[in-house]
Amino acid sequence: MNAIQKPRGRMFFANPGPTNIPDSVMRAVSHASIDFNDADFFELYERCVAGLKRVLRTKQHLFFYTASGHGAWEASMANLFNTGDTLLVIETGHFSESWAKMGKALGLCIDTLPADWRKGADFCALRAKLAGDTEHRIKAVCAVHNETAAGTMLDIGAVRAAMDAAGHPALLLADTISSLASLPFEMDAWGVDVVVGGSQKGLMLPTGFSFTGVSEKALEAHKGSRIPKHYFDWSEMLTRRHRSFIGTVPTTLFYGLAESLRLLEEEGLEQVWARHTRLARAVRAAVKHWSGNGPNSNVGGPELYCQDDARASDSVTAILMPDGHDADAVRATCRNRFNVSLGAGLNKLAGRVFRIGHLGDLNEPMVLGTLASVEMALKLNNVPHRPGGVAAAMEELTA
Repeated sequence: MNAIQKPRGRMFFANPGPTNIPDSVMRAVSHASIDFNDADFFELYERCVAGLKRVLRTKQHLFFYTASGHGAWEASMANLFNTGDTLLVIETGHFSESWAKMGKALGLCIDTLPADWRKGADFCALRAKLAGDTEHRIKAVCAVHNETAAGTMLDIGAVRAAMDAAGHPALLLADTISSLASLPFEMDAWGVDVVVGGSQKGLMLPTGFSFTGVSEKALEAHKGSRIPKHYFDWSEMLTRRHRSFIGTVPTTLFYGLAESLRLLEEEGLEQVWARHTRLARAVRAAVKHWSGNGPNSNVGGPELYCQDDARASDSVTAILMPDGHDADAVRATCRNRFNVSLGAGLNKLAGRVFRIGHLGDLNEPMVLGTLASVEMALKLNNVPHRPGGVAAAMEELTA
């Protein structure tokens, strides 16, 4: 019997999360166990808190959890609201729907601002919605900064501007799980009250812990929250030395976080953002070329799911397949033949979309290698496309 042939070489991991982990971070995470109340560890922990606040662009409070980003969202909802409170969720895609589902499970009333996943939210509609809430039933506006499923970005500053224009006192909650340390984000300058983040994307760490940045306004609201909680209770956390973690602190991940923060600050946060923009534009240039939907062309190839360039994500690109063609077949060819891992379509986009993650620890050759593999997979699966997408990306990168 012939053995199954596996692709050789290092995998090109082009998922939008978890992301590639730098070798130096992997080495840092391999640190031996240490007492989390040891003076040496506590000094490191405090440095990590200060460094992460610099990434969040905040001087306010920070709580950590041994949980994925979903845990941080549940912590935020449980710490801020009461059963029956109304939250306004701005529709962006799969993950905005996930947060709405979570809120309902916690006994909250969810009102959704509907939006086309391919075009994004209407800020005039948001302002009108808030202005119409004269009784201020809406306690918070929940916004996903970067919708990983759709490859779109939501302008959080514009959300705050709409809230201020309507004179609405609601809290502003922002999910930065796939945007922090990849896209510009300003917690304090944009008036964000609660920021949800996770370790496994722009911070280039293993999955394992998450966090929330919390404003003074949000901490005051917390005092009136009566939703049952213990592991996620901010009041309980504030009594502990680390002001976080009910239970054991994941010490090794903080050694990794210290190295991740060092790498980000060595490059410079603005330069990190610029690198993500540069690489994202190259990916989008390739997809636009493949689509062949320009003047005098009827190729009808794969196309960008996001239809507004101004709202296209710089951390992940979602690519919509032509009718009758399976995105998962392209993904399987990339994985099984070329050792390239792509993101799947989520929710109603399953089988229709594949996603290229371009966030965290990556550079031009990694992106070009991924694009070359995708172009070969399109050919092998007889997907109509205009060849030369990789060259179009190279042209963008050398312009």
